Amino acid sequence: MRNPSDPEIAEILRSTRVIALVGYSPNPNRPSNGVARFLQRKGYRVIPVNPGIAGQSHLGETVYPDLAAIPPEAMVDMVDIFRQSDAVPEIVDQALLALPQLRTVWTQLDVINEAAAATALAAGKQVVMNRCPAIEYPRLIG
Repeated sequence: MRNPSDPEIAEILRSTRVIALVGYSPNPNRPSNGVARFLQRKGYRVIPVNPGIAGQSHLGETVYPDLAAIPPEAMVDMVDIFRQSDAVPEIVDQALLALPQLRTVWTQLDVINEAAAATALAAGKQVVMNRCPAIEYPRLIG
């Protein structure tokens, strides 16, 4: 799979409003925590997803155990995946079923699953793999 071009990634970042961050960690030393905080500072609503801390409040949001538990009115338009590559197909399948407004599936650095990307693309979603929005945002938007 070819990642979108830089202008396409910039447009994804400009048009996205609500991000479900799968694999969020409350530990400030973990990359998912830093990325979530960065995205919040840039104006995104970030909804943490982590079954181990579901029901707690982090980032001013309720933590959900999985994507299916996020209420539809949250209007999630991007899923950012901080999980092992082999977990991605199940996450993508759940996202496609549970998130009617979903436009983009994004996997973090070193998270690559071509089959899951093909599934998301076949469903008409944009896919960005093996990239970090906290790196791409300053590089492409400033």
